[in-house]
Amino acid sequence: MLKEQGVKELLTTEEMASYLKLRPETVIRKAKRGELPAIKIGRQFRFDKNQTDRWLLQNLVGRVLHVLVVDDEPMIGKLFEETLREIGVGVTATSSSVEAVGLVSGELFDLAFIDLKMPVMDGNELFKRIREIDERLPVVIITGYSESELLDKVIQQGPFIVLKKPFESDDILNIVGTILHDAVTKRMPREY
Repeated sequence: MLKEQGVKELLTTEEMASYLKLRPETVIRKAKRGELPAIKIGRQFRFDKNQTDRWLLQNLVGRVLHVLVVDDEPMIGKLFEETLREIGVGVTATSSSVEAVGLVSGELFDLAFIDLKMPVMDGNELFKRIREIDERLPVVIITGYSESELLDKVIQQGPFIVLKKPFESDDILNIVGTILHDAVTKRMPREY
């Protein structure tokens, strides 16, 4: 399905069932009860993916999800803020790895994006410190250097996802959607 600027991405009942890992009958039942945001077109339900993501985040988690972005390019943080605000995700952006360590120590984040090449403390060291503070925090490494010794060092520390520069809003949404959707649907009560 092609998504044009300003056009909503509408899913069929079957697509929504697959997305939420539910049976189609359950999706229809939840839509009829108003438990799942839906649009009725003719006799068929359609589901706005962005609206569904916002609904999932707000209703199942019970709080606004929060993402940390650490990149020495301020425009990267701004791009994340503008992109994630649309789906109701809070963003804290910093250009300082040292500040990021303090933020992770004092706040609850659901996901962290960290640049690999940073002044003072590189992404490898920051990743190591984040793991010491919160070993369960999902981390995405942002890099323009997908084949480097520094990335090889980070790989030795454990699982993470790599987001290659340059990237666009859709790349951010895809990664955040995948990671947070998995976390949210694991908490979702099943109806059979």
